[in-house]
Amino acid sequence: MYFAQQQHQKKIFGIQTSDVEINDLFKGWIVISIAFTILLNGMRFDMGTVLILFLSAVTVGTGFLLHELAHKFVAQKYHCWAEFRADNTMLLFSLFSAMLGFIFAAPGAVVIYGPHITPRQNGIISAAGPFTNYLFALAFLALFSFAGNPYLQATASYGFLINSWLGFFNMIPFLNFDGAKIFRWNYFVWGGMVCIGIGLLVMKMILFGNSI
Repeated sequence: MYFAQQQHQKKIFGIQTSDVEINDLFKGWIVISIAFTILLNGMRFDMGTVLILFLSAVTVGTGFLLHELAHKFVAQKYHCWAEFRADNTMLLFSLFSAMLGFIFAAPGAVVIYGPHITPRQNGIISAAGPFTNYLFALAFLALFSFAGNPYLQATASYGFLINSWLGFFNMIPFLNFDGAKIFRWNYFVWGGMVCIGIGLLVMKMILFGNSI
C-alpha cells in the first residue's frame, strides 16, 4: 500500500502531496468551518452568517490545516510517507454536534507509512500539531495587539481562543489523540504542553473575559 500511494505523489511548492490529500484537506477545512459557523450562528442564513463563515474559515480552518500539515512535515523529515485522510463519519458528527450546541472536531488524521518510527519520533510528530496551534494562537494575539480595526481585532481574538483550545483539546491522553502518543513518549513533555494550553486559556479569560 505504501508503494502504491507513492506512485500518485506530486510536489506543489516543494511539498510532497497528492490529489487525494488536497481534496481531503479542502473537505476538512470546509466542513469544520461550517460546523463552527453553525455552533456560533445556529441554522439561520443571512449576511451575518457569511461573515461568521469567513471568520471560522480564517481562524478555525487555518488552525486545522496548519495542525495537520505540521504532523505531515515532521513525519516527512523522518523520511516517511505522510498524508492527511479525512474521516467522513467524524466530519458528519462535527456538523451534527454543532447543531446540538457543542462541537467535537476530529476531522481525520495524517496517515504515516515508512521506516520504523520510534516512540520518540512518534511523540515529536504528534506534538508538532498542537504546538503549531499554540504558536498560531500567539500570532493572533500579536495581531490583536497591533490591529486598530475592530473587525480585525474580533478575528484575532477569536483566532487566539480557537487555536488555544484546539491545541489543548488535542492533548487528551486517550484513544488516538495526539496527547496519548506524546504521553507514551514523555509525560513531562505532555505535561508541559498541557500547561501551555491552560496558560493560554487563562490568558484568554484575563484579556477577553467572556467576550469571545
